[in-house]
Amino acid sequence: MGKLDGKVVVITGASRGIGAEIASLFAAEGGRVVCAARTLKEGEHPLEGSLETTVNGIREVGGEATAVAVNISEESECEKLVEAARDTYGPIDVLVNNAALTYFVPVKDYPVNRWMRSWAVNVHAPFILSKLALADMAPRGSGSIVNISSGAAIGPGSGPYPQSQMLGGGTCYGAEKAALERFTQGLAAEVYANGVSVTCVAPSQVVPTPGTVHHKLVSGLDDPRGESPELMAKAALLLATEPLDKVTGRVTYSQLILKEFGWIDEAKGHGTEGGGQGTGYSQI
Repeated sequence: MGKLDGKVVVITGASRGIGAEIASLFAAEGGRVVCAARTLKEGEHPLEGSLETTVNGIREVGGEATAVAVNISEESECEKLVEAARDTYGPIDVLVNNAALTYFVPVKDYPVNRWMRSWAVNVHAPFILSKLALADMAPRGSGSIVNISSGAAIGPGSGPYPQSQMLGGGTCYGAEKAALERFTQGLAAEVYANGVSVTCVAPSQVVPTPGTVHHKLVSGLDDPRGESPELMAKAALLLATEPLDKVTGRVTYSQLILKEFGWIDEAKGHGTEGGGQGTGYSQI
């Protein structure tokens, strides 16, 4: 018996990295997984990874998955994704808002069109997709929404600032993830009476993925300082399957929540040193 047997799962950003790992694990646990991203085939994006690669990998080991190529920065494409999921498998049980887009540019140099597009993917799409998925979840009195955050949600604090912090270019991304965390807890409170869980998890350590390597956040996919994407996938699975009253409204770190629930024995990185139950917004 899998933890998600027969459940319909929608995962955004499932062509590579954390999203692909979540899709593979959720399918292995019996979920019928709808994998969403812009990149359908290898070679369509500069980075390695595609929906076809993720879905084929799931099917090769007996899992059930389908690919939906969409640009979730547009409302109509979010609607297309949800309709495709319903047409393929039925009403949505689990939504994982994992897709992210940023450019790491200082605010003074940030092109406005890129700023708007980044917010559309990282904040507006989770709102739109959650609203659409709740139309399936709330009437049935069950469901789970898992949002993927980042340690970037914690700001640099008050000044003065070292030059290295001033040149980081992560203000946009950090603000988006802080907004996503506040959205998580607000929505969790709104839909608690409907039996729907809403949670948010960030990696305890930087996860080596094609994206984080591209942005030079890690030296490579084998960077020993990084966290395996498997831990983020397990944390997302935990939040998607544990009872409502145990997890809803939690804004947490991967290794922290896994150790708390006994899914791993040892933990390190953000959230595991010096206590604290959450990340970013929830620590304010």
